[in-house]
Amino acid sequence: MSRMSMRPFVLFSLLAAALLLQGCTLSRAQIRRADAVVAATADRVTTCARPDHCATPSPLLEAAIRALAESTPQHPVHVVTLLNDSEPALAARINLIRAARHTIDVQTYIWDQDDVGQLVLNELVQAARRGVKVRILADQLFSFDDPNLLDRLALASSNLQVRLYNPTFHKAHTPPLDFAAGLLCCFMQFNQRMHNKLLLVDGSIGITGGRNYQDRYFNWDDDFDYIDRDVMVGGPAARQMAASFKLFWHHKRSVPLTHLRDVNQRIMDDASPPAWTPPHYRRPLRVAQVERDAEDPQWLQKWLVAATLHTGKVDYFSDLPAKTDKPDKQHALQFTHQVMEMVSSARHEVVLQTPYLVMSRRAQHIFKHLHRRARPPRIVVSTNSLASTDAFAVYAMSYKHRKRYLKKFGFEIHEIKPHAPGAAADYALANSANAASSAPPATAGVSGTRHIRYHLLGSRGNNRPAPLLSKGLRFGLHAKSIVIDDSFAMVGSHNFDPRSDHYNTEAGVIVYDPRFANEVRQSIIRDTEPENAWVIAPRQPAVPVLTEINDVIGDISEHLPLFDIWPFRYATSYQLKPGCQPLRIDDPAFTSCYEPVGDFPDVALSSKLIITRLITAFGVGAKGIL
Repeated sequence: MSRMSMRPFVLFSLLAAALLLQGCTLSRAQIRRADAVVAATADRVTTCARPDHCATPSPLLEAAIRALAESTPQHPVHVVTLLNDSEPALAARINLIRAARHTIDVQTYIWDQDDVGQLVLNELVQAARRGVKVRILADQLFSFDDPNLLDRLALASSNLQVRLYNPTFHKAHTPPLDFAAGLLCCFMQFNQRMHNKLLLVDGSIGITGGRNYQDRYFNWDDDFDYIDRDVMVGGPAARQMAASFKLFWHHKRSVPLTHLRDVNQRIMDDASPPAWTPPHYRRPLRVAQVERDAEDPQWLQKWLVAATLHTGKVDYFSDLPAKTDKPDKQHALQFTHQVMEMVSSARHEVVLQTPYLVMSRRAQHIFKHLHRRARPPRIVVSTNSLASTDAFAVYAMSYKHRKRYLKKFGFEIHEIKPHAPGAAADYALANSANAASSAPPATAGVSGTRHIRYHLLGSRGNNRPAPLLSKGLRFGLHAKSIVIDDSFAMVGSHNFDPRSDHYNTEAGVIVYDPRFANEVRQSIIRDTEPENAWVIAPRQPAVPVLTEINDVIGDISEHLPLFDIWPFRYATSYQLKPGCQPLRIDDPAFTSCYEPVGDFPDVALSSKLIITRLITAFGVGAKGIL
């Protein structure tokens, strides 16, 4: 059989397998039997008999409780802490988990079984064992990809419940064939993911933002780490968080473990209940350090309490679960709608930080309208370069539309360098416990393994970025924040791209306080400084006539419905020359102080560079799902 004649057969086989798998749900009897096993064998030992379940004192939780007590419907009181640095962001989570007296609710997109994933999961198990009611809701496609682990979690404590959101073919594990079959049979449902991130303690204080439970979100990866941002909020907004979590927890796409085919089978096959075993960390000194920090009053005062703002109005917004089910219902897109409204209200400045600069149609309309004003607001954008991103397919769409962003929207685009010194300083803080040890990381007997998760046009969660000409640890941008007119700011999970607008559910907080807005703005602006980022600006004309011809051909190519094959783009990357001061690209002195460094600075010739060019040329149809 020829290769061409094989293709329809393969597609038919995948579709048939997908339809078969979709129908293979568990019977009620199978679920009841597994539920009975869990009820009979789950660990019911409680390690604490005190009414507060032996909660550790926490200045973070205590401040949130005071804020709730002082609040009225007309005058809300909140405590808000910006979590830029990764070590305080992780220590705050550990502190709050240990301080919980009644409940802990956790919602996330990625949960790996590396050091961070194991640490936080073990802390939650221990909290459940001392009597705290713990609920974990994780997106199935990128979390807990091991039925054996979920089997142990189902029995770890009677106070612990775990559900997976939108599981593929009613299973916890998604091998590549299932991934392909899911795309074929039920694209809209399969492609819609829960991108929310939330840790909520006692319904009083929560952490939300961009970070997932994986080493690279907390500067614990040895090769590639993220620049990210969370915010911790105590007060009435925590009740909005609780209401949102409740909607997700009870939604039909949030599936208990005993309803998953592979986990159900594993539970029923157990000859004896598996015990919950302590984690085996790759870098135990680093884990011990953050555990000490989380209970050290002086450290907490310096890094978290002193940085806390006492303020008034704060709103937590979240899209509704499965928002693609009702795309015509605006309330299903609550957070996405709120983000758009924020930008529309800008008067003099928008400072935007997003990993993926791929504008939806609505976003394009808003920014075009802003730029057409008689006195348009300044739009500063911090985003990834090809050298810093691990989503090169998405970057190709950003690269394709540079001219539109610069001319029609007036963007000032700064692309993160892969070895940004600002990010390296945060990495040093997060790894100070390992500085004195020259021992190599442990590899034998590590219980947490790294799994490649397949995602459209590449893996997600453990994807490797394009090879570089330079050497050393590299960083990529993952923070998602917007500051409007120095008066209020949003920190959340929304990437400001079509996927966030139309497919994934997103969440975040809006803090209406100029002090908080200034903190977020300063953090973003630091990432745009010359040592940390390249500037995107129009190419300088070498031969005026040829440059004009190139622009015309480039415009025509960019607007073709399928193919954009013209290789010479309108804009390129620039680096500040030594001895010069930073300038905006519309400054007459810009060309004398900046030198061009190429379209993809520091990126080595590789398959990913070639694919980036190909997607720019032929991938316009994939824009909405990248």
